[in-house]
Amino acid sequence: MENIGSEVIFYIIAAVMTIFSVMAVTTKHLLRSATYLLFVLFGTAALYFQLEYEFLGAVQVAVYAGGIVVLFVFSILLTQGLGQNKETIKKSKLIMALSAAIIGLIVCGYSLFTHVFPNSRYALGEDITMKRVGEDLLGSGQYQYVLPFELISVLLLACIIGGIMIARKR
Repeated sequence: MENIGSEVIFYIIAAVMTIFSVMAVTTKHLLRSATYLLFVLFGTAALYFQLEYEFLGAVQVAVYAGGIVVLFVFSILLTQGLGQNKETIKKSKLIMALSAAIIGLIVCGYSLFTHVFPNSRYALGEDITMKRVGEDLLGSGQYQYVLPFELISVLLLACIIGGIMIARKR
């Protein structure tokens, strides 16, 4: 019975995330789009909590739902006013975007269903400690993530500086 309830909760979270994802990319108001993105990121955190990855769920809420969305809202308000909307999309661009999305979906589905995923050593019952998670996230060896983390932080800094420079020119 517990398994059925868990599946129902998963499908509810997945449906909410799908609806808000579509709303985030289809709305004409940028601030609303950032708000819908916030709900999608909270849904991702809910999935982490459902999988009992409390650390990743807390990081998702603190870093992405908290920090990144605030950065997006700050950038939107810095570069555009609240009353400004996105420009309308021409039908030819919409058709090209939809066909690119469908092609991407086909490629991802093909890759997902033809690739053989090996079992992780953690799936075999090995314990995951917080020390191990920290070493994997901030280590510089193979399959460790300090370099991508630093590259993303430099990219976000460049985006902030670019947004400020665009706002100053006006």
